[in-house]
Amino acid sequence: MDLTILAPIGAVAALVYAIYLARKVMAADEGTEQMKKLSHSIRAGADAYLKRQYKTVAVVFAVLVVVFIVLAMLGQVNKFVPIAFVTGGIFSALSGYFGMKIATAANARTAHAAQESLNSGLKIAFSAGSVMGFVVVGLGLLDTSIWYYILKFVYGTDAQAIASAMVTFGMGASTMALFARVGGGIFTKAADVGADLVGKVEAGIPEDDPRNPAVIADNVGDNVGDVAGMGADLFESYGGARLSAMALGVSAGLDFNGMMLPMALSAIGIFASIIGTFFVKTEEGADQKKLLGSLHKGTNIASVIVVIAAFVLCQLTGMGMPIFIAIIAGLLAGILIGHATEYYTSDSYKPTRALASSSETGAATLMINGLALGMKSTAMPVIIVAIAVMISFLVCGGTGNVSMGLYGVAMAAVGMLSTLGITLATDAYGPVADNAGGIAEMSGLGEDVRNRTDALDSLGNTTAATGKGFALGSAALTALALIASFIDQVHLLAPDFSFDLSIMNPPVLIGVMIGAMLPFLFSAFTMESVGRAAQSIVVEVRRQFKTIPGLMEGTGEPDYKSCVDLCTKSALHEMVVPAVLAIAVPIIVGIVLGVSGVAGMLAGATACGFVLAAMMSNSGGAWDNAKKHIEAGNFGGKGSDNHKAAVVGDTVGDPFKDTSGPAINILIKLLSMVAIVFASVFINCHLF
Repeated sequence: MDLTILAPIGAVAALVYAIYLARKVMAADEGTEQMKKLSHSIRAGADAYLKRQYKTVAVVFAVLVVVFIVLAMLGQVNKFVPIAFVTGGIFSALSGYFGMKIATAANARTAHAAQESLNSGLKIAFSAGSVMGFVVVGLGLLDTSIWYYILKFVYGTDAQAIASAMVTFGMGASTMALFARVGGGIFTKAADVGADLVGKVEAGIPEDDPRNPAVIADNVGDNVGDVAGMGADLFESYGGARLSAMALGVSAGLDFNGMMLPMALSAIGIFASIIGTFFVKTEEGADQKKLLGSLHKGTNIASVIVVIAAFVLCQLTGMGMPIFIAIIAGLLAGILIGHATEYYTSDSYKPTRALASSSETGAATLMINGLALGMKSTAMPVIIVAIAVMISFLVCGGTGNVSMGLYGVAMAAVGMLSTLGITLATDAYGPVADNAGGIAEMSGLGEDVRNRTDALDSLGNTTAATGKGFALGSAALTALALIASFIDQVHLLAPDFSFDLSIMNPPVLIGVMIGAMLPFLFSAFTMESVGRAAQSIVVEVRRQFKTIPGLMEGTGEPDYKSCVDLCTKSALHEMVVPAVLAIAVPIIVGIVLGVSGVAGMLAGATACGFVLAAMMSNSGGAWDNAKKHIEAGNFGGKGSDNHKAAVVGDTVGDPFKDTSGPAINILIKLLSMVAIVFASVFINCHLF
């Protein structure tokens, strides 16, 4: 039975459901003229940024396509790589673009719906987030399906040729994801930091105050960073995990069944996610735990459906219980990492509340405790992923057949990402709720409405932090599977080529050290980029406060557009160096140190990047929610010295959790993708 047909069916179902949800959102009332005006300004800013970003990225893609064409002519890469590189980038860009379009259309509608009830606001925001989730999985699986059938037509029954070609097709999505994550992250945090430093700290005005010239740029940033950027990030993981599993399955001797299972499981996950969305609802006056429970209910139901379906699929494909257990290990790992992240970053739990209390002795102790919290929080994700890898490797017979063990690890990654449709929906919901709160504040809606949007926004902060934990866990498992695929690709291209992966081999040891250094260097570049961009916003906001008559009194009109333009120019300029670093370093290491050096580099970058990203994301999330815990009336409330200390922590944490931390996820996967594509070059041209 050829179950690969489920893949295009699932992809189409996801896209049709996304269209249905988008129409549902667009049918909702957008509110007053002021709300429409604000929403339009945010939408126009996001559109302008993405169009300019895509033009910049197109230049990089054009250069790389020429390189791939030359390599294809020389027989160093598969002849389909140049085209597949472009299609992967386009599909990744489209997923982010469509998600951003509906998110910017839903912000005012969410604020208006919140006038009716908390549940009405939640439904609009979650529906908008679901559009993002299902566009990502729909386009991701559609891209895989199209290429699978094209290659099957070309290569016929040669499963090895199909799998070997497809595993090289992920670099386009990875490259697009890095630009989207880094550029969007720099934009959003430059605006956020600039707005907070001058507005909240210096001028003493509230967050989302319409007098702040950077407030629209801040809201634009939420969409280009946390919607378009996150969508491109998980689009890459979703495709990379599936492609590596397909290649490793064929190498393990499973032939077409090895490719069929990850495709079919991804399709089943889409239908499970669709069903799960119907269970997301809440009651008026629900606290954060109840709101979180409503989202967890949807994801848990989707997970249960996947478990049942995975069992059936494993029986139909002849994989049996070992692969089924590997899939469950990955699925549970994703859920557990999300809960661990929630524990360390939500103000419903002790760690973040204790962090908020440390503000009583000033910003310095808050910073120290926040860093310590982030470092401590790395233990659980590492342990969870390690256990998932160990279980999936051993139950699939890895001790006797390494290839089968590695296929089990890859299927664990596919299992973790199987419910991405609804998991990403709960994450992408956050920026919509955040924008809705800003529009409610700027439009002067009633206190009851603002309380509802604040509740939705606070929930969004927690789901965003949880989503980052999930993205990190999936990135780690996907990167491990891709490293295995790189070694497998080398063996396939040159069966007689020998290389030593022992840690005592100097190229391997040097590679590990370079790989461990890369996440720090990459983070330094992105942190500096946010700092430089934020400085320009601070100068501009100060200038407007001083020179525009009546601005502080509320009678003058701020120049929102100038701040949006500054953020756009800064983000596009600053995103190039980190992106080039991620592509150039593995090529240089491969040419100098050879295959062994590249393998060491990938191992070092994955291990170090995983831990560093977890620390940065969780420290940033905890600082953010500690500030919100104080703003809710605890430890002195808004305007107190405690609050000012918390704002400092939140400001430092912004690039931690929304720029550098999430971008490391893409870095560790892109390094592996580049290595896989250039494997033949490393074999034929190296110094050691």
